[in-house]
Amino acid sequence: MSVYKSSNLLAILTLFIATAFNSCADKSDQEQTVKEVMDQTVTKLYKTMSEKQLDSLTDNQVMALFTDKEKKVLATKHWMFDVNVPVVVSVMRSTEQKTVPFWLAPAGFVKTNKIMKNEQATYEIWQKKFNTGHVGLGVNGFEDYMLHYFVSVAPQHKNDQLELSNFFPANQYVGVLQDSAFTYHDWTELVLMNVPDGMKGQKLLTTIRGRGTESHLIGAFRKTAYPSSSTPDQVMLTWSSDPATSIDIQWRTDTTVERGEVNYWEKGSATIMSVSAERYRMEDRDLMNDRYINRFTAQLKNLKPGTTYEYQIPPQTAWNEKYTFSTPAPDSSFSFVWTGDTHHSPTITKLYNLADQSHPDAAFYSIAGDLVSEGLHRDHWDDLFHFTKDIISRKPLMAVIGNHDTRQGLGAWMYRELFSYPKNAPVGVQPEHTYSFRYKNALFLMIESTASIDSQKVWIEDQLAKSDATWKFAMFHFAPYNWDEPYPDIQAAWVPIFDKYHVDMVMNGHIHYYMRSMPMKGGKVVSSYNEGTAYVESVGIPTKPEKHPEESYAAVRDFNGDLYQYVKIEGKKLSFIAVNSDNKVIDSFTIRK
Repeated sequence: MSVYKSSNLLAILTLFIATAFNSCADKSDQEQTVKEVMDQTVTKLYKTMSEKQLDSLTDNQVMALFTDKEKKVLATKHWMFDVNVPVVVSVMRSTEQKTVPFWLAPAGFVKTNKIMKNEQATYEIWQKKFNTGHVGLGVNGFEDYMLHYFVSVAPQHKNDQLELSNFFPANQYVGVLQDSAFTYHDWTELVLMNVPDGMKGQKLLTTIRGRGTESHLIGAFRKTAYPSSSTPDQVMLTWSSDPATSIDIQWRTDTTVERGEVNYWEKGSATIMSVSAERYRMEDRDLMNDRYINRFTAQLKNLKPGTTYEYQIPPQTAWNEKYTFSTPAPDSSFSFVWTGDTHHSPTITKLYNLADQSHPDAAFYSIAGDLVSEGLHRDHWDDLFHFTKDIISRKPLMAVIGNHDTRQGLGAWMYRELFSYPKNAPVGVQPEHTYSFRYKNALFLMIESTASIDSQKVWIEDQLAKSDATWKFAMFHFAPYNWDEPYPDIQAAWVPIFDKYHVDMVMNGHIHYYMRSMPMKGGKVVSSYNEGTAYVESVGIPTKPEKHPEESYAAVRDFNGDLYQYVKIEGKKLSFIAVNSDNKVIDSFTIRK
């Protein structure tokens, strides 16, 4: 679970900022960027240090790694802007951070006796005067400390009209320093308190928590239990186009394999077809035993509906069985399996295998967000793909983003590169983060609830308004009805649209328990699911059986994890069961239209 919620306007800003963090500084400047310095340093460390030494790095050892020129880059090029008048710059850093950023005092910043707070931390305030012109600030430190410093700027002379420009990273949000101002773009409910009176009204430069990882070295290095090789693995099916006539196949190799292709054929046919794959080079800098991999995506098109195909990925010729997939037949019957949060847990193997054994007819699988615990740690994705490999190589995996699939405001670029989904997202949302697809007589809206809520309203309504599907489903991570973290913004923005077009079922995760609502419309319980919507939230990992306050809208609750849900459509009949890892059905219901 997470303690932060989605925001409307600021989620878009977060996306822009997170993208900007990966960019380089002005190339006219001959000095390196912070990213370049850190990349080169890590490369050097891998060549000169053992895994044990990497795991035991200290701050003093880290400082000794850099030349004076590199220290200057780290001290001045992490956060930059220009000022048009002389200013006082204030740096607010958490008192819980063990090591003060190395550049702060040497750069002339002086620690004051002033503080300010939010719900999570107390911030000490360091200040320095700057003349008109350029301001350059350094990295947050070399430890993995979550709460990055933030900044305020005030003119030295009260009557001066201060203007800030030439920001790095670009698209800097500039607010007003005051009580109730949010501290971070990716956690807008975390607001400031006890702002000193003399500082109120200053220009506030906020950031995202994840920026500290740009210089993370102490305790940063990880290993994957499933490193890549020249043999293709992590084979996964998805759809980016019409499921009746297409399918996408993804896999990975190490970087020695430059080209990829898929051989496929109709089952029982001797005619073999081939399609080339697109290659994407992926880096996880801190993954010491598998820093770089190649990811491949092949799109198979013009397939025959209602047909079973076999496929193989050269040189993966040692498979004991041919991998298969089937395109949907032109009828109105199908089924699918979905789970809540999986968090790359090994328990998902048992759950998925159980679902597959009990329901081999399932056309695809879905996960309602939080597929992993750290979305920018590729070893977590390696775990997930390994634990589900026997299923997702035969059945498409159609998922949505949860808050853990992104990382502290840095975005979900790794998720985006790992999966191939329809690129029909609304304006302002990253392609493939929100998407829709049609499977036979059902429409599926797969929505990123960590993105802007309001900016997706028009898209949701447009998708529903133009659809003639018999059944309508929506899946997103944050549950609008739950005992712990209800989402009034989602209830206000999306639920009325679900009511207007009668979405049959909304599928969620996040809260780590099972709940099926009674039929809901207009925020109230109604008489039947023909009139209202079933809201179902679930979890795919074991949980503690804790009791929670009553929920007046709940039909069934269960506080023991791990569960899968099986949904079967037969024309105008929907059958639903929720099954735990002991293969016990804990809930079931039917809808008839």
